[in-house]
This record gives sequence, structure tokens and C-alpha cells, in this order.
Amino acid sequence: MTALRLDVLVPGTAVGDVLRLTAPLSFWGGVDPATGTITDVRHPEHGRSVAGRILAVPETRGSSSSSSIMLELIHAGRAPAALVLGSVDAILVLGVLVAREMGLPHPPVYALPAAALAGLPGRLAIDAQGLVTDLEPGGAEP
Repeated sequence: MTALRLDVLVPGTAVGDVLRLTAPLSFWGGVDPATGTITDVRHPEHGRSVAGRILAVPETRGSSSSSSIMLELIHAGRAPAALVLGSVDAILVLGVLVAREMGLPHPPVYALPAAALAGLPGRLAIDAQGLVTDLEPGGAEP
């Protein structure tokens, strides 16, 4: 794996398994804010949990309420460990920024072109500058 650097939108570090979504997701009505489970029955990752995962999202759909769902996820301790957005959604990021202003622990947010999300390893670490380290057994270090 060559060195991969993400654009930092909300600073922070993260370590964990990646949940790579294969379709756009609407947080409002698509994610249970109390559990972190994807509840949209039409979504390919229906039933999977975003909680504690590095969530790679190619694109979001819909509602301006996604910021409040993200804030609820953070408040419930069910937020992703980090967000990697293929297409920046300012409304979703707003929920993270509000949590930061409230002094809540919040996930860092990064941007990476949607076409490059497939190149993320299954388990990784992201440093404060957005540099990705592959933590998969046998994975190449950048």
C-alpha cells in the first residue's frame, strides 16, 4: 500500500475497523441514533452498526437532520470512531462540530474522493495529519 493521506475536516486521530458503505446513506431515518445500527432496509449494509467503526461513506443522502442524528449518536456513545467522506456533507459535519463545541468526545472527520474509498484497508489508524497506517495482518506500512 502506498502512503495514503486524507484531508482533515475535523481534527483528531482514530484506530479501528473500517465499515465501507457501498451506497449513499441518509442518517435521518437510516441510522438508529440510540444503537448506531443502519436501519434503512433498502441499504446494502442494513443491520450493520456504525458505532466505533471508521465509517467510509461514499455519499450521504437527504435530510438536514443528519447533523442532529450525528449529535445523538455522539451523545449516546454510538458514533463512528471516525468519518471518511467521499463527498463532503457540511450538514453531517455540523453535528460533529456542535458536539466539539459542547465538549463531547467526537469523531474526527476526513475527506477522500469516493473512488479512493475502496483503497482503505480493513483496519487502520489515522494520525492527526490524516496519514493512514494499515493495521491489517500482512498489510504494508505506508
